[in-house]
This record gives sequence, C-alpha cells and structure tokens, in this order.
Amino acid sequence: MIEITNVSEYEALAKERLPKMVYDYYASGAEDQWTLKENTLAFSRILFRPRILIDVSKIDITTSVMGFKISMPIMIAPTAMQKMAHPEGELATARAASAAGTIMTLSSWATSSVEEVDSTGPGIRFFQLYVYKDRSIVTQLVKRAEKAGFKAIALTVDTPRLGRREADIKNRFTLPSSLTLKNFEGLDIGKLDKTNDSGLAFYVAGQVDRSLSWKDVQWLQTITELPILVKGVITAEDTRLAIQAGAAGIIVSNHGARQLDYVPATISCLEEVVKAAQGKIPVFLDGGVRRGTDVFKALALGASGVFIGRPVLFSLAVDGEAGVRKVLQMLHDEFELTMALSGCRSVSEITRNHIIADWDVPRPSARL
Repeated sequence: MIEITNVSEYEALAKERLPKMVYDYYASGAEDQWTLKENTLAFSRILFRPRILIDVSKIDITTSVMGFKISMPIMIAPTAMQKMAHPEGELATARAASAAGTIMTLSSWATSSVEEVDSTGPGIRFFQLYVYKDRSIVTQLVKRAEKAGFKAIALTVDTPRLGRREADIKNRFTLPSSLTLKNFEGLDIGKLDKTNDSGLAFYVAGQVDRSLSWKDVQWLQTITELPILVKGVITAEDTRLAIQAGAAGIIVSNHGARQLDYVPATISCLEEVVKAAQGKIPVFLDGGVRRGTDVFKALALGASGVFIGRPVLFSLAVDGEAGVRKVLQMLHDEFELTMALSGCRSVSEITRNHIIADWDVPRPSARL
C-alpha cells in the first residue's frame, strides 16, 4: 500500500480506480477549466508573515460554527452521488465527519437520503438545497431534513442552469442504473435520463427553478426555522443583498469551478465578501482547499471556516470511510502545524497580519 502523505495524492489513486465517466464527473470543471486550476493556484499567491518566540506548546484549533462547537474549522462540502465513488457513499462520509467532530453537508443529489444519513448516528449536519420548480417538493425536502436532525440549510444560488461541463457531454454522463437520487425516490425524479448530452444538465433544465431570486431566500424562512446559508456568493453586492434577505451566513463558492468559467478563485473573492458582511453574519469558503496552510490563509482573510469537496470524494473512492477520516486528520494536523509555526495558539489569534497576498503589493504603474 502506498503511503499517502497529503490530500492531493488521493486524486491520482482515485483516477486509477474509478470508471472514466465517474472520475471525470467528480474532477472536471466548466469549459476551459481556468477557474478549476485557479481555485488551487490562487492560494499559492498568499504568503505567511509568521510571528516567533511565542509559546505554542498548547494549541486549540476548535471553533464554533452556527452555534455548534466543532473540532476544527474544516468541514465537508456537499458533493453529489457519492455512491458512485464507494458503495457506502454518503453514509461513510457522515460517519467519518462525526468521528472527526466536524460538520458534513449532504447534497440534495445524494445517493443516500436524509433519513439514511441520520441513521448513521449522531453528528452535526447541514443540508444543501436546490430549489425545484415544484415548490411542494422543496417544502417536503426541507421538512424531512429538519425531522432528520439537520441543523442548517445551505441554499445553492449559482445554478439556475448547469455550467457547460464538457467531460460530462463527451461521456454522456448519467447516474448508474443501480443508483438513484435517494431524496427524490418515489417522486419520479430520482433518476437521470440517458441523453446525447449530459444527463445531469438535462435533469437540471427540467427540474431546477431558473426564476430563483432573493425573495425565495425569504420564502424559505417561512417554511423552516433552520438557518439559511447562501452558497455561491462571490461579490460584495450580493453579500449585502444576502444580509438584507435574512441569510444567517454566506458560503463563498464558485461551485468547485463547475458553473461559470473565468470567475475568480474563491480565496481571491473572500476578503471582498468579508468586508461587505461587516461581521453581521459568518462567511465561509469552499473551493481549492488542499492543505492546512490553505485553511489558515482563508481564516486570516476573514473566513469562519472552510468546506472541502473533491478531497472527500477521492479519498472515499480509494479507501471508503477510512480514507475520508485520513483526509480530515491530515488537514487537521497540517492546520495545527501551520498555526504553531505562525505563532497562533487559537483560531481567534489568526489575523490578517499573519499573511501577505499578491494584491497587497503595489504594482509599478505602466509608462505611457
């Protein structure tokens, strides 16, 4: 067995094990995949300003998210159809998150239902929501998530249509016949049809409501008492609108670079959103997090925590629940080490002064 020493090594192993259609679905981004590369590369343009001669013999990396104390500011993002990666899919991921003492977000398009995930045992879980044209389905789904003990709704707002994912078009992506979108089982919308294009794109065009607007964030608050996190914000303007609409938090996200290509990396958008939020609601980030150093950089720029997606899928494909546990542990350990070497003894001690970003450096003006 190869000794895996960092999160990124799981991807190459997963590529060897997964069917091409499945690997491509998990790994690919939209169109030219510029944003996909940028999501990870942008972290490399942020450097550290470590402080020295600080007693770091004791380090506390615990934090609080939406009132829940968790072991670290590293949580699991919603990723669809996890049983394509491993037979236990989302159930294995839920157990791994619970064992690590952190939060898992379940996708609407999971291959395990909210009830099945709840049955794995205790844990802090959020539910990611797409708003369907049939609002009765949305209401029913939110009520089920509430009943199953989920603690927040992460409303995805960047998908009125599915981004152009060319790998899925070439592969004519569809969900394997043995699997269904479990949350919609019995509603005749739990299967993806085979098409000459991407089966998921066809499904989204038929089911997801393109008219979704800020008033629907307020509507959601009339059908649930759960806090609403708005997932997919990357601008100050939309941050202010999210606060006005009653959002309880924001997830800075570009959908893993799977929607509109040539949007900035999420880490590049984070500070703009944090400044616009003015501390009124917490701001989180997903996209491109592959190291504990990335987690530190996000917190230094004002994030209250980060969510990881692809590392979970790839580790799940390689080693099931044990793989996901290892990814979480590696990021935990790397983050703790980064804090120690930066002179931070608690999450609250991480500040903007601990980093320097490329945009902080004045550029010489061009001569005419």
